[in-house]
Amino acid sequence: MAQQQGTTAESAAHAEGEFIDDVTDAAAREEAHTARGTARPVTVVGNPVLHRECKDVTEFDDELAKLIDDMFASQRAAEGVGIAANQIGVDLKVFVYDCYDDEGVRHVGVVCNPVLEQLPAEQRVLDDGSEGCLSVPGAYHPLARPDYAVVRGQDAQGKPITVRGTGYFARCLQHETDHLHGYLYIDRLSKRERKDVLRQMAESTPRYETVPNE
Repeated sequence: MAQQQGTTAESAAHAEGEFIDDVTDAAAREEAHTARGTARPVTVVGNPVLHRECKDVTEFDDELAKLIDDMFASQRAAEGVGIAANQIGVDLKVFVYDCYDDEGVRHVGVVCNPVLEQLPAEQRVLDDGSEGCLSVPGAYHPLARPDYAVVRGQDAQGKPITVRGTGYFARCLQHETDHLHGYLYIDRLSKRERKDVLRQMAESTPRYETVPNE
């Protein structure tokens, strides 16, 4: 997911209860992953790997650990707040994130095989903020999403985890989970809105390396 335009934030707080603590030592953990990783080019809309559901992660091994490091490095190089494996051409259900919520709390983590919980209608409060995507470089468009999200999955060792997000971080969790099921945020827009986003992309120059579509 692309950095929200005009977003800055600081500080931290602890997750509670069943939810993982993805806040403590966030900067140090992100730095360690990035230092071990190698940035890879980002796939863009139209690449087949972005438009189909990814394969489940079944091996929680050194190869997965290396992929996760590369994903953090790629995310930083592209100045994103989240990136899914298929955005660097890998057909696996895993995403990483380094994202602030609306209270200025920094969250850093990884989720394998994510499943987004469906909230009851009475708990849904929509936020129609602007959204961008590293695979649709240079383009943004408002998109209504719930301002609270819960994602269940596994960590890099295969342990079950639950991640909770509010505000902008909730948007990030939904956006990245969508990626791994073959959906980009523009797939949730009207045809006219999608056309506008693709026009923005065509008129911009990516600030990071991308994989050209043949």
